[in-house]
Amino acid sequence: MMERNRSTNRALVSFILLPMLFLTVALLGGLRVSAEGNAFIFIPPPLVTLLLAVLLALLFVRGHLIEFPRLVASTNAPVTNLSNIWILLTLFFASAQVFNSVLPERGLLHWLFSFFFLWTLWNNLFSWFDARRLLRSLVVLFGTAFVLKHLLLASLYSQERGWLQRVAAALLQGVSLGTLDTPAFAPASGYISFFTLALFVTGLLLLPFAQNTEAYEPGHSVIENHKKLPPSDGVIVRETILEDSTAPVRELDGGILEEGRKE
Repeated sequence: MMERNRSTNRALVSFILLPMLFLTVALLGGLRVSAEGNAFIFIPPPLVTLLLAVLLALLFVRGHLIEFPRLVASTNAPVTNLSNIWILLTLFFASAQVFNSVLPERGLLHWLFSFFFLWTLWNNLFSWFDARRLLRSLVVLFGTAFVLKHLLLASLYSQERGWLQRVAAALLQGVSLGTLDTPAFAPASGYISFFTLALFVTGLLLLPFAQNTEAYEPGHSVIENHKKLPPSDGVIVRETILEDSTAPVRELDGGILEEGRKE
């Protein structure tokens, strides 16, 4: 009964919940509320966000958050493969729209933020990541961009700003020769962006459960690599592990030395 409930919950997450989450993120990522009239404005994702989404997808695979051989495999049922491909597509567009949500819409700041994301994601591709560490890194990355755009910059260019904020904005405009000009939106845009980021992170947390893999288990990659070994090599590895685990140990000069092992 427990196994049946687990399979049912996993099917609900894979076929319904995750696609709905990522589609909602894709729709809300480009949504803004104008400062005048509070009208809804949809801003399409710039081309750079697609490049960032590709780098982020590679980082998902690099950090084992997405087990691609498990999602799309010849041993899976056709419906399962189609469902997993649909999840990957919605995840890609949701990633692009998440970047769209925290990037300034135009000007020099748009390109500064884009370069910040490109540099960070590119460096992370050559670093060691597991799923847990990757999620923490993404939360910090998107959280920093959110604070800079929707708290710092929004307060500088808000219509209800004080005299100190107006002086700071004027100084920035003078130093940058007007290249830091960003459109002003209603405070509701920040709430929409926060809700978008929260849904995206929630979807990433549910990905390991949908893939039926313990992505947070430290020995997961070791076990998977052991399964890929030829039968003869697997026997040698198991015999070596059993031999090391049964060897008696004794203390020597403040350390531990296994008896029977040659120095």
